[in-house]
Amino acid sequence: MSTQDDRLTFGVLGTAGIARKAVIPAIASSDHAVGAVASRDDDRAARFAAELSIPRSYGSYEALLADDEIDAVYVPLPNGLHAEWTMRAADAGLDVLCEKPLASDAAEAREVVDHCADRGVTLMEAFMYRYHPRTERVLELVDRELDDVRTVTATFRFPLYDRPNDVRLDPDLAGGSLMDVGCYPVSIVGAVLGSPDRAYAHANDTRGAGVDTELAGVLEYEDGRSARIASGFDTRLVQRYRIDATNGWIAVDRAFDAPADEPVELTYEIDGRRGVETFGPVDQYRLQVDRFADCVAAGETPLTDGASAIENMRVIDALSESAAAGDAVDIR
Repeated sequence: MSTQDDRLTFGVLGTAGIARKAVIPAIASSDHAVGAVASRDDDRAARFAAELSIPRSYGSYEALLADDEIDAVYVPLPNGLHAEWTMRAADAGLDVLCEKPLASDAAEAREVVDHCADRGVTLMEAFMYRYHPRTERVLELVDRELDDVRTVTATFRFPLYDRPNDVRLDPDLAGGSLMDVGCYPVSIVGAVLGSPDRAYAHANDTRGAGVDTELAGVLEYEDGRSARIASGFDTRLVQRYRIDATNGWIAVDRAFDAPADEPVELTYEIDGRRGVETFGPVDQYRLQVDRFADCVAAGETPLTDGASAIENMRVIDALSESAAAGDAVDIR
């Protein structure tokens, strides 16, 4: 549901860093507002609310969902909790902006999507980079100017320094580099090439945590096209992709978590014409929030909707299965 003037009041389930650093400031800078935050620790929720000037705090997620002044929820909980609390928010009649990935696997993602559809609420998976004008321009160039794209190479790695009880290293909470940052390379591959037919991956657990901390994968298509993706917690930050076609290429650096206060670029060479396009500073989280609110108001399906979330999870599942089996697997 939404307010009569189409301005949303968000409730935030959890006190994750991404909420503190990016999404709550984005909401605050928009025409919308954060009305409440919840944590399983009442004191933590109260401190978080005070720090970010949020009017109300709750010591349980259930209490926030019962707040009549909330129109929509943002879910930045650990991956393994996304499905449960997205569905519980839908049960409360609340529209949901859920951090990626939507669920722990494709079967759970289907359950979430069907549940939200049955409840008649808007569901958006928070792949914020898809709402950046640079990404929109890349896909426009792919569609209009590149001939026969043959391969995409995409990487997102960063140094996850040792922290006790980091949820990204917890197998019970669907941790691992593929789920945390590898989902971005999988996403851009799908946006450019569509659904692959086969996956092969190699993974390593350098922390002995029970999750992949490094993963490299190959995605194959029956027509001979291919993609290579990589994710990891053990090297310096790198986030880039390159799209190669028979008549040229497009390359993007700082590809996914683009800075809000600096210009970013894409480079290309198409039909012998080489160029650089620069995009002024923009907060892609703010653009994501605005697009979500527009979809809620208009009853429209978001770009990063439930169907795309399921498809992304199908590929992630296959990469995980291949890494565990040591062999290629068909994507079902």
